[in-house]
Amino acid sequence: MLRRLVCLLPAIALLAAGVPEQGHAGLFKKKSHGCGCEAAPCDACGGCESDCGCAPAVADCAPAMETRTVMVPTYVTEMRTVNATEYRREERQRNYTVMKRVPVTEQKQVNYTVMVPQQQTRTVTYNVCKPVYETKSQQYTVMVPYTEQVEQTYTVCVPTYEQRQVNYTVMVPYTEQVERQYTVCRPTYENRTVSYQVQVPYTEQVEQQYTVMVPHTEQRQANRCVVRRVPETTMRTVTVNSGHWETQQVPGVDHCGCPTVCCKRVWVPKCETREVPCTTYRCVTEQVPYTYNVTVCKPETRTRTCNVTRCRTETRERTVQVCKMVNETQTRTVAVQKCRPETRTRTVQVCKMVNQQKTRTCNVTKCRPETRTREYQVCRMVTEQKQREVAYTVCVPEQRTKTVNVCRWDCVPEQKTQTYTVCVPVPVQREVQVQVCKMVEKQVQVPVSTACGCDAGPACGCGG
Repeated sequence: MLRRLVCLLPAIALLAAGVPEQGHAGLFKKKSHGCGCEAAPCDACGGCESDCGCAPAVADCAPAMETRTVMVPTYVTEMRTVNATEYRREERQRNYTVMKRVPVTEQKQVNYTVMVPQQQTRTVTYNVCKPVYETKSQQYTVMVPYTEQVEQTYTVCVPTYEQRQVNYTVMVPYTEQVERQYTVCRPTYENRTVSYQVQVPYTEQVEQQYTVMVPHTEQRQANRCVVRRVPETTMRTVTVNSGHWETQQVPGVDHCGCPTVCCKRVWVPKCETREVPCTTYRCVTEQVPYTYNVTVCKPETRTRTCNVTRCRTETRERTVQVCKMVNETQTRTVAVQKCRPETRTRTVQVCKMVNQQKTRTCNVTKCRPETRTREYQVCRMVTEQKQREVAYTVCVPEQRTKTVNVCRWDCVPEQKTQTYTVCVPVPVQREVQVQVCKMVEKQVQVPVSTACGCDAGPACGCGG
């Protein structure tokens, strides 16, 4: 901003030097002289037209022009090298431990009880309903139809016709000429001077703040879930077959037919309940803390100079043509369609309905009651007892042993590798376009004051 202001100082000085001369030459406004009047422009017939007396007219009152060299600021686009920071994505690896659950199968002996079905028979007494039929008589009444002839009297409407005279009115159309007035809008145009505003752009340098995200590496704490198996011992109630063998003496007969005593071993069953310890494994989740690096971008505020284009408002005048509509009344003759009423007569035929009595013979169906007898059977149920053999099943408990596979889970640590991406800042150099202000010489025409104009002061005789 300061550099551009320094570049514009010579041009401002030259323009300031040329303004008084242009004012004396009459380019901007008319100058008031010492006599209190405003001098008029010079013409070819008599010099200055003023009330206080002027000098004789000169041949040419136009101001003299002089060529001068001024320095004009010009903006030139140049390429400059600036330092910038770019971010490159880079892949890295880290190792972490995962607890993996591995199944382990074991075989165990389990005692269980089985209900063995046995077939048995018993006698059951049940009741049976046996139907017994009886015959009964019943009287009922029916309506027997018969036909009878009856004379009926009925009324018939007979049409009769007669002629009548009827009057009716019709509307007879006719045309009539009528004068009517109507209004016509006639356009008229006039010139008006309108002021309007124009936005003139100019460039201004403004300091602007912007935010840059600068990467930083931070260490953070986090927790991860680790599953650990904890053994638990509980007591379980089981049924155990704790029977024993006994020697019993049984009477018998030897090969000679003499009585003797034989000894045999007999298994005596005995079931008892015991408390057996049972170990199970329960999975417990624990939170284990660990540290990891995170790249975080923090905002940083910087300042730069930018060119801003702004606009200033200027008021200008222009002449526009405005159209106005003026109402004008005119007369025209139009044909109007009208109707007049006219009475006419016509003959119409009227129909009347006359009632007439007639007689006819009709067949009428009537019913007389008649009593009849019928027989029907009635069924009643008689209870009778019977017996039958029923087979049923009884379940007897039986102790058995079987080998089952028991699965347990062991936690085994496993190493895994994870690939993650980080952004690494890299300094680079770029070519950018920059606008530079340079002063360039330019030839301009500047008016200078002469001795013949009305602004010349005492030389024209228009002022003191």
